[in-house]
Amino acid sequence: MGEGQPFSLPLGSDDIVLPFRVEALDTRGRSVRLGHVLDEILARHAYPAKVERLLSQAIVLTALMGSSLKFDGRFQLQTKSEGPVSMLVVDFSTPADMRAYARFDEEAVAKLPANASDADLLGQGYLGFTIEQAALQSRYQGIVSLEGQGLEAAAMQYFKQSEQIPSVVRLAVAEEQVMIGGTRRHRWRAGGILAQFLPAAPERMRVADLDPGDAPAGTPKQEVAEDDAWVEARSLVETTEDLELVDPDLGLDRLLYRLFNERGVTVQNPLMIVDQCRCSETKIRQMLAQFSAEDLSDMREEDGQIGITCEFCSRKYRLNLASSAQ
Repeated sequence: MGEGQPFSLPLGSDDIVLPFRVEALDTRGRSVRLGHVLDEILARHAYPAKVERLLSQAIVLTALMGSSLKFDGRFQLQTKSEGPVSMLVVDFSTPADMRAYARFDEEAVAKLPANASDADLLGQGYLGFTIEQAALQSRYQGIVSLEGQGLEAAAMQYFKQSEQIPSVVRLAVAEEQVMIGGTRRHRWRAGGILAQFLPAAPERMRVADLDPGDAPAGTPKQEVAEDDAWVEARSLVETTEDLELVDPDLGLDRLLYRLFNERGVTVQNPLMIVDQCRCSETKIRQMLAQFSAEDLSDMREEDGQIGITCEFCSRKYRLNLASSAQ
């Protein structure tokens, strides 16, 4: 199974990122399908269904963007907003480790109607992306305003404003009811696709509705004509239906062929996403070492130990105060 060569995935392949190329349209991208890993991450928290659905979208978006890293490092998606869901945090550590959590107002979420949108959950705030390269100890951060929009729209805005790369993103989440041991339970499935226009000639990478930059206030955005190849690629991706992105009977390779077969699409080796937290007792002790003796004393419980729960994986740590303060 050589890189860049067409191949067929086993039916029902989940928890993968599948990179692809459409040379005829100078387009590259990645597609994602998540199943079991998504359930493992969400099951630790018992979030309301609305929060689980929103966090699932954030996890898919993080997988699409984080899997592009070509170095040892970390990609993090984070939202901070004034809505019922005040924070989403998703970590992607190379090669493919994923973890995530959400903070929310339980009462405010419960009051939302059943058909509440992502924008209703998030409210006003920002969406941030952070990239850390371990070897160089470098850090890059990009931020875009949520402006009452969902994650998909905010991601599109980020690519247009921050990266100036013509891009299109599609995200989908679905809940399925299954019978396990005579008990009806729900499971989540999620999928996504990210395509970007990367021609050899940079002047072809025209982004429609460019911001006027340093022009005087009130200057209208510049209307520019997009490259025909990108218009075609973007239009094809935009035809993708939510069901196609999550359907266990439609492999990602088949979906990509369905979209681009007339132009010729090749896929690369899939990347398997893993549910893996980076917390450890050593890291907890290093964190506690930054607190003063007075603060540590305040954290101490009746038995003299400090209790810490990882927000990502919900693992509980109980550490001796004296040894933690050393």
